[in-house]
Amino acid sequence: MLATLFLMAAVPAQSAPAPAATDLDARLDKCIDATAADPVAGEKEAAKWRTEGGGYRARVCLGVAYANQERWESSAGALEEAAREAETVKEPRVASYWAQAGNAWLGAGKADKARSALDAALASGSLTGLALGEAYLDRARARVALGDNDGARSDLDRALTDAAEDPLAWLLSATLARRMNDQQLAKKHIEEALRRSPEDASVQLEAGNVAALMRDEPGARAAWARAIELAPGSPQANAARVALEQFGAEQ
Repeated sequence: MLATLFLMAAVPAQSAPAPAATDLDARLDKCIDATAADPVAGEKEAAKWRTEGGGYRARVCLGVAYANQERWESSAGALEEAAREAETVKEPRVASYWAQAGNAWLGAGKADKARSALDAALASGSLTGLALGEAYLDRARARVALGDNDGARSDLDRALTDAAEDPLAWLLSATLARRMNDQQLAKKHIEEALRRSPEDASVQLEAGNVAALMRDEPGARAAWARAIELAPGSPQANAARVALEQFGAEQ
């Protein structure tokens, strides 16, 4: 009996099996849902999961929690860490994490870091459809901020192929075309933005800018007045009021 007990004691304890990837992905989805309902509580849950060995998934959730609190720099840092860790295990969604990091860097006003993250996302070749278009759109925003209008134009052209239903893509394209003095392209693309989002004060503001560029005073007046009507206390409305002063209008 003693020999038997000794042999039993000598057998090393078996560790619990590691959670399956599908279970970890389910936990990530649950964690992200928690951050949407309560970002602060979601942040705490993600941080706890990270200390428990949640790996890149926990960092993704933490990045989303920070984003939901508009803590953009913290969000970008967490998402970049997640992307780097995900690369080491060849996670198929790593490009998405880089793209999310790039978006967060834009929110933080760090265009150079946004550009680098979005370069990594696009270089993977794994983004498709709307996700691909949005990555090009965000990189165009970064390039504009960095003064690379030609590069931004190229990225926006790609964004308009893959994210054609996003009014922001048409709005930014029209704005860039106006700044580059391409009147016809600016007019064409602001019309597309208006067709998709006529109740957006930013779209109406830019419609007025484009009309003014083309010396269409009635069109400019109408669009700027609509921007003020749609969002009276907004920065867009304030910009529209200033723009109307060139015509001697009182708003």
